[in-house]
Amino acid sequence: MSAAVFFDLLLAVTLVAVAWRVLHAPGTFEAVVVFITLGLLMAIAWARLSAPDIALAEAAVGAGLTGVLLLDTLRALHPGAGDKEPVVRHHPSWAASVAAAVLAGVLVLALLGIPRDAPGLTERVVEELPRSGVSQPVTAVLLNFRSYDTWLELGVLLIAVVAVLSLRAGTGLTGVPPGGAGAPLLWLVRLLVPMVVLVGGYLLWLGKSAAGGAFQAGVLLGAAGVLLWLAGQRPVPREWQWRLLLALGFAAFLGIGGVLMAGGRLLFEYPPELAGTLILLIETGAAVSIGATMAALFIGLHFRTGEISTGGADDT
Repeated sequence: MSAAVFFDLLLAVTLVAVAWRVLHAPGTFEAVVVFITLGLLMAIAWARLSAPDIALAEAAVGAGLTGVLLLDTLRALHPGAGDKEPVVRHHPSWAASVAAAVLAGVLVLALLGIPRDAPGLTERVVEELPRSGVSQPVTAVLLNFRSYDTWLELGVLLIAVVAVLSLRAGTGLTGVPPGGAGAPLLWLVRLLVPMVVLVGGYLLWLGKSAAGGAFQAGVLLGAAGVLLWLAGQRPVPREWQWRLLLALGFAAFLGIGGVLMAGGRLLFEYPPELAGTLILLIETGAAVSIGATMAALFIGLHFRTGEISTGGADDT
């Protein structure tokens, strides 16, 4: 058995064991920590499957941002509990276990039933890649060949954040007091945030030729916003600026599409000589909006009844 095969088998067994531990952890804090570990292991698994885009997204969202949200939620549920968190006794449900086993069996049968030589669109994508403006097939599909879907996905994100924040009646994002931080955390944030933004910009630029792009860059920008807020800083000082950043990606997509239609082309039908530049502009706007959405969802959920906006009337 080769070292690579042994590593893959060990990773698969570890994934199942860690997933089981998440469901049967005696306390919520341990469950959250193990869940973050599961996200990191899943990122390694996706990398082993030659899917670096998904691996980056899993590491950033599944282990990073989701871990922060869960830990912050745990702190809100058990303020000051520390080591006194009550132990949760789990009572396994045999019906749920049987249902999970049946579902796993169906998924395995479906996987085994996929023909090895199934026709796909790979050849068509490779054929059209020189006209897409980028050399990365995933970016070409998401931002050129399948632009409608990606545009509507940004619209779904915008609707989701508007719906969540609409439930926080009485204050905007600038009315939510930022978290407090000691000097060590403040200095750490001042060191990390510029690096996070720099790496996000690099991933955005890298997306045209390798794994990366707007989503990975946007998640990093969102993480930078969350770090700033936790350190007592406001990532965006005014309410209208929040709204502009949240809608920028959707609006950039729509604006470029409208210009193309005014020039006699179809919506999102990029001229081959300008496709690369247009895709970079769209991805930049999308990355900013994704980052603002991630940060806004985190910050907006910290609103408490009775908090009064300190942003002033001009912020609304």
